[in-house]
Amino acid sequence: MIAKVNSAAVVGIEGRLVEVEADISSGLPSMTIVGLPDTAVQEARERVRSAIRNSGYIFPNRRITVNLAPADLKKEGPAYDLPIAVGILLSSEQVSADVSQIFFLGELSLNGKVRHTYGILPMTALAKEHGLSQVFVPAEDAFEASLIDGMQVFPVNSLAEVLGHLRGENPIPLYVPPPITERQSPQYERAIDLTHIKGQEHIKRALEVAAAGGHNMLMSGPPGSGKTMLARALPSILPEMSSEESLDVTRIYSVSGLLPHDVPLITQRPFRAPHYTISHAGLVGGGRWPRPGEVSLSHRGVLFLDELPEFGRSVLEVLRQPLEDKVVTISRAQGVITFPANFMLVAAMNPCPCGYYGDPVKECRCSPREISRYQRRISGPLLDRIDIFGEVPRVEYEKLVDERQGETSEQVRARVETARNIQRERLSKSGLICNAEMTPLEVRDFCQVNPTSQSLLRTAMSQFSLSARAFHRILKLARTIADLDGADIIKTHHLAEALQYRPRGLM
Repeated sequence: MIAKVNSAAVVGIEGRLVEVEADISSGLPSMTIVGLPDTAVQEARERVRSAIRNSGYIFPNRRITVNLAPADLKKEGPAYDLPIAVGILLSSEQVSADVSQIFFLGELSLNGKVRHTYGILPMTALAKEHGLSQVFVPAEDAFEASLIDGMQVFPVNSLAEVLGHLRGENPIPLYVPPPITERQSPQYERAIDLTHIKGQEHIKRALEVAAAGGHNMLMSGPPGSGKTMLARALPSILPEMSSEESLDVTRIYSVSGLLPHDVPLITQRPFRAPHYTISHAGLVGGGRWPRPGEVSLSHRGVLFLDELPEFGRSVLEVLRQPLEDKVVTISRAQGVITFPANFMLVAAMNPCPCGYYGDPVKECRCSPREISRYQRRISGPLLDRIDIFGEVPRVEYEKLVDERQGETSEQVRARVETARNIQRERLSKSGLICNAEMTPLEVRDFCQVNPTSQSLLRTAMSQFSLSARAFHRILKLARTIADLDGADIIKTHHLAEALQYRPRGLM
């Protein structure tokens, strides 16, 4: 008898339906798994054998063939343990049940316990897309599966529980998710509030503009001036994620195995700060069977690159495509996989190898050639994709001991959220959410400037030799500044502020 059980594979961050077929026939006792299984799937033979025996059932002493269809799709991980065990017991007629509308996911331990499995969210979403109404998942993953509305989630602790339910002896109660306020991840711990940062008012304003429009930013200054602290304060002024954004981010972290068991839904914007020794695959994703990289783990959040020139030049160059397209496309012989990568790039660097070029207090020890070579580690095309350049000078003693408190992150975030709401309403028909995502079409429609501003922009284009990309980025940046000001059109002072965020040496 052939039994068929529904399960899933994860390709990129999307689920793919997998049909687990089990057939028991006469012949020498053996168990064969076909359908491009990896080592973890092949090892399911021993896990399933022990789990069935230790759950009080008989493992058939015959020839067993398990097929994971479609046969040309690579199967990875231990999530197929539970469906394989159920298929074998159905095929051996130890259990009789209709499982055509049921989805099974979970790893088995040798004693029959069902363990946590990665990628539950995208695989449960796939079940709903295919019209399957019920899903059996590990108990600790039920929280995550319940994020997909309309699915009947059955939390299981062991194989024996699943079989008891299918036989109608001990039905498993449906999982009832807690109220939405309890399902969300903890609020972002704003350990670094803007009010705790002394001085640097110009950079604080630049951070506000960057957060309001989702713009990329590069800070340059001597060691100890506060670049890293300012970057780590940025998440505290970013607007809260929408439900759709939260699900997108949660899906990525679920597939990557980084979703905490007690936090089924990520509601705080990601902040990723990889070390400069990171590889290409670690940054943009990759591997023989591609996994999301740091740019995807930063989706809808911030990717912070400290000591930017210390990153390998070839590593930095791979950022150019995701910064433009907001996705990462990885091609392999087996196919093409796309990961989302809509992030804010925030970078920090010293102006020279010793860090004190242009510092009024400490003398720079670097030669002009060393300074030039150090700054040339960052290519012009990458710099052209950065909207805001900010100089972070040394903080004076008087400012450090000043007891007066500046604006809090909460006050700044209120203005940022107001500007973002304006942008969402303006861009609602195009599906975009912030000014940094605008294409030339939206720039033409929404970034109109008055005649005086046109003259200023023309002069800037001529004197600073701005590229077409830089021209559009300045207009988008000016549009964000106007939104913060509550203005319908871009005025001269909005454009002037946008232009001052581009250093003359990097035009």
